[in-house]
Amino acid sequence: MIVCENLVKIYKTADIEVVALQGLDLTVESGELMGIIGNSGSGKSTLLNMLGGLDKPSAGKLLVDGKDMFKFTNSQLVKYKRETVGFVWQNNARNLIPYLTTLENVELPMLIAGKAKRERAKQLLEMVGLSHRLNSKLYQLSGGEQQRTALAIALANNPKLLLADEPTGAVDTKTSAMILDLFRELNRTMGLTIVIVTHDRQLAKKVDRVVAIRDGRTSSEFIRKKSYAEEIAEIDAGAAVQAEEESHVELAVIDKAGRLQIPREYLESLGLKNRNKIKVELEDGRIILLPPDEAEEKGA
Repeated sequence: MIVCENLVKIYKTADIEVVALQGLDLTVESGELMGIIGNSGSGKSTLLNMLGGLDKPSAGKLLVDGKDMFKFTNSQLVKYKRETVGFVWQNNARNLIPYLTTLENVELPMLIAGKAKRERAKQLLEMVGLSHRLNSKLYQLSGGEQQRTALAIALANNPKLLLADEPTGAVDTKTSAMILDLFRELNRTMGLTIVIVTHDRQLAKKVDRVVAIRDGRTSSEFIRKKSYAEEIAEIDAGAAVQAEEESHVELAVIDKAGRLQIPREYLESLGLKNRNKIKVELEDGRIILLPPDEAEEKGA
């Protein structure tokens, strides 16, 4: 569904240039439910905006559903945003129009696309557990209800790809778990490809793959050892809940140039926090990283 190769995004103003993505590589399979994590400024929201057709890449390759995002005309981009992708924002003011009812908010995208169906809007609200809130307005809904309404809106035009930017950032832990369970159910029943961007590492417990982005590049992936469904079945059978480090394995990502990002805490443990050189040795099929001695570092 998604192929990113050496993706670069540079923001320019009159006297400053900011590189948000620095050659990012990423592949997302059709029907996959995956998460993207990273600290503020890592580039994760920039990536999501480009996948949603809200921003254009500066360089590299970006394919979504077999379509080259670099070659889109303005009319093709409008069609893509209406028919291929759905978006859920953290800020509910971007998701909902306050003076419309919940039902009218869900109907609106279909109305714009020329295929408004009140019955479908009702079905979507029932799907997210809000059939009792059809005539409620924004101020009458809890944070979790607003986010579930936003999800129904994002599904209004049957997208192939659903993008969620910090969808649980403004709700409590219980509501967060409920929303993530809803994403899993939509993925399972509709075969929808879902990409969730978050800073919450607990997301890894709900999805089978999490990609970590650091400094504008994919740095590592967390792969689940057992599927989420298998773990739930084991818990139901009385097995103990596994810690994240036991249920997942973290793999560093190597780009096509052979580069990888070494976790900052590893460099700090070697005393390399503020140094830019390291010894690399091959020993018994393993790559060994060692701090250089002073003479080697100075080139003596």
